[in-house]
Amino acid sequence: MNKVVVIGSLNVDVTSTIERLPKQGETMSVKSQASNFGGKGANQAVAASRQGADLTFIGAVGADERGEAFKQLLNDEGIKTDYIYTKKQPTGSATILLEADGHNTILVHGGANMELTVADVEAARSVLEAADIVVAQLEVPRDAVAAGFKIAKSAGAMTILNPAPVTDHLDTAITDYTDLIVPNETEAAALAGTEPTTEIAELENGVVKLLKKKGLVNVIITLGGDGVYYNVNSESGTLSIFKVNAIDTTAAGDTFIGTVAANITANMDNLAEIIRRSSKASSIAVSRAGAIVSIPTKEEVDASLAAEK
Repeated sequence: MNKVVVIGSLNVDVTSTIERLPKQGETMSVKSQASNFGGKGANQAVAASRQGADLTFIGAVGADERGEAFKQLLNDEGIKTDYIYTKKQPTGSATILLEADGHNTILVHGGANMELTVADVEAARSVLEAADIVVAQLEVPRDAVAAGFKIAKSAGAMTILNPAPVTDHLDTAITDYTDLIVPNETEAAALAGTEPTTEIAELENGVVKLLKKKGLVNVIITLGGDGVYYNVNSESGTLSIFKVNAIDTTAAGDTFIGTVAANITANMDNLAEIIRRSSKASSIAVSRAGAIVSIPTKEEVDASLAAEK
């Protein structure tokens, strides 16, 4: 199983369940509210760890109860927390508006996440150099991501970037050291400068060509209910997802990426198998409420895949 390092965010999620998003100036009632640990970095790390990866986390929390509780949670998941730094800013938080149809809208306050420095990442050089896979998102400072990817690539590790939150620009300091980028259709379109699409022809002839011009050669795009598109090692295709009754999509993409990181090989030759497994893990996650609490274990994914045969 892969030795994985995640450079990423640690947020406390406050999820409010609502019928629909409010209109501007409108006041609405919240059906229910819950607080959970999350953040893209944490979600992806837990997903990879639960799939059997040897996991180390590089990130930051505040000098508060939430930060201490977060580190304990990750330790309980078997994730190494030696490089989670304590900052003066409070632990990051996210406000999640969960609609009745399972879709969510998220507002993030970076807090301590945005205090992660290049020096912090460089202090973790030994684990980055020993890694098989290094994963990052954009919920921490980009110069920290760039520093981590450069160290990892110099040592022969594979780097996986999740370009979220949505952005229309990535510096070459990141793209030059990115082996595989995994956006959803909205994130992919923003980077390419086009409109979001799930149409394969438009992805092939528009989005992917523009991403490759930016140096992003290997691409996996998650398309929600329309499946997964990949263009890796000059081979492309689409795979369908497992249909389930979606209750909460909060950690869907993160579960997918964490599962990819835990299982992918250095030459990415097992891609169809890995996408199928990652889609299954994601389908289990969306059928449950919450972020980290919804992420399945390796045993659960194995059993669910076996039941499909």
